[in-house]
Amino acid sequence: MKAVPVFLYHSVSDNPPSWIAPYTVAPRVFREQLDRIADSGLSVVPLRRLLAAIHGGPPLPERAAVLTFDDGFADFYWTVAPLLSDRGLPATLYVTVGAVHPPGGHPSGSLLPPAPMLNWRQISTLDATGVEIGGHSQTHPQLDTVYGQKCADEISGCKQRLEEALGHEATAFAYPHGYSSPAVLRRVREAGWTSATAVENKFSSAADNPLRICRLMVRSDTSEQTFQNWTRGLGARVAPISESLYTRYWRGYRRLRAAIGSPVGGPPQS
Repeated sequence: MKAVPVFLYHSVSDNPPSWIAPYTVAPRVFREQLDRIADSGLSVVPLRRLLAAIHGGPPLPERAAVLTFDDGFADFYWTVAPLLSDRGLPATLYVTVGAVHPPGGHPSGSLLPPAPMLNWRQISTLDATGVEIGGHSQTHPQLDTVYGQKCADEISGCKQRLEEALGHEATAFAYPHGYSSPAVLRRVREAGWTSATAVENKFSSAADNPLRICRLMVRSDTSEQTFQNWTRGLGARVAPISESLYTRYWRGYRRLRAAIGSPVGGPPQS
């Protein structure tokens, strides 16, 4: 199977809030990484191209990559989008709808700590210029630790709010923190999302699960050598990969902590 690096970014900034700083890449480093992708011979393709290949459609280029961005930080509009546009690179931006700045107001209904976030006007502009806008839940919970109507609202409610704002269908979803479960995947499918990305820190492939596409998270401490290896298809396993016993144990532990009112905290992992 050909390794397809699906790169996951969050904020691209020189001065991020402390809570997201470990998951932030400086603009200089981001430019260097884009150059490294180009120099490696990778063809950056839209997420829908990977999805089509997973479903048996047209094959991907010999060496393909995908760019994705989570949460909806304002620096995507001011920093990331111009750099992508200059290079003609497609990308998918997953928005936590409860963190979006409404006209004349402030974000509400989000579990994300304070940070400069996109507003709906900016998101609509990005959509009009070709950036794929996807959903990242309403409030950014660990979806595999919430149940019933609350879980459904996070998944289907996000889709409804996003489509109302964009004026067209949205089909791409990303799991907050990268966490999912068979039940969450089922709800995502039933809500009408046709693709969903996790983290896994593994390469995707044309044999990947379209509702749990593997990604490689680029962090502030991702070394040049690690990133270079990723562009060469080295340094990580290739999907599809079965859920490990550790993943199931970790999910059970987080569910227990949530049930007793002491959820596992920390900055978001995606």
